[in-house]
Amino acid sequence: MKLTFKKEFDGDLEKLPKREVEGAVIFKEPESIKKLSMIANAIGAVIIVAAWIPIFITAFKSDISVNLMVHYLVALLLALLVLFPHEILHALCFKEDVQMYTYLKKGLMFVVGTEDMSKKRFVFMSMLPNICFGIIPYILFFFFPEQLWLGFFGAVNLGAGAGDYINVFNALTQVPNGAKVFMSGHRSYWHR
Repeated sequence: MKLTFKKEFDGDLEKLPKREVEGAVIFKEPESIKKLSMIANAIGAVIIVAAWIPIFITAFKSDISVNLMVHYLVALLLALLVLFPHEILHALCFKEDVQMYTYLKKGLMFVVGTEDMSKKRFVFMSMLPNICFGIIPYILFFFFPEQLWLGFFGAVNLGAGAGDYINVFNALTQVPNGAKVFMSGHRSYWHR
C-alpha cells in the first residue's frame, strides 16, 4: 500500500481519483453527496442515541457517582483524535495506491483508492475502524462500567461510522458473489 496525503479537499468531486471499467455497475445510492450525507447523519444520530440508552441504564443501575458530562467530553475529544487513525485503518486495507483527503470545513477525512477488492475485503475495509473505535470500546464499557468515557467513546464512533455502514449495506445487497468492488471519485462500483 502506498498512502499519499493530499492537501485540503476543496469540495470539487472531479479532482478525486477516478477509474473506468467497462461494464461496471455503480452502487445504487443517492447521487447527491448532500443527500447521502443527510441520510448518514440521521443514521449516525439514531445509532448514537440508541447506544447511549444502555450506557445510562448501566451507569444508574451501578450507582456510578461520576460526572457524566466530564466522561462525555473526554469521549468527544478522543473521538476527534481518532479521525486520522480511522482513515489510516481504512487505508491499510488497500494493496495499491490510496489517497487521504481532509475536508475540515465539513469535519471530514476520507480515503480513496481505485483498486479492485473482493466484496469481503471491501466490507472489512469499511468496518475495520468501526470495530476498533466503536464496537470494541462499547463492549469493553459493559465489562468496566465505571469507565463511562469508554461507552460514550464507542457510541460516538459507532454513530460516526454511518457512512461506512451504508457502503457495507450496499456491498452486501447489491454486489454479486465473486464480483469485484472499486472506488472511483466519491462513488463505489462493482464488476465481474
